[in-house]
Amino acid sequence: MDEQSAKKVRSRVRRIAGQVAGIERMVEDGRYCVDVLNQIAAARSALDALGIELLSKHLESCVLGKGARGEHERAKEMTREELVAEVRTVLARFLK
Repeated sequence: MDEQSAKKVRSRVRRIAGQVAGIERMVEDGRYCVDVLNQIAAARSALDALGIELLSKHLESCVLGKGARGEHERAKEMTREELVAEVRTVLARFLK
């Protein structure tokens, strides 16, 4: 992942951490349940968007970039079949 993408991901992670901390404060303050649930939904949506971003970057650099200059330096050595199996596993976990 290039530095600009990594910076964007780190920013999203910090924002999500702030949302989760806000949910904790809401619970501690005894806020209305529906308000807390709305914030949980917003945090889940933010996590989903982050997951899509990371999955897209993984496909670009570790799957499609395999053997090319765009390959991630930490990509594991895998056959095409192993890469497809890895993507299937990641998608199955992500879409639950």
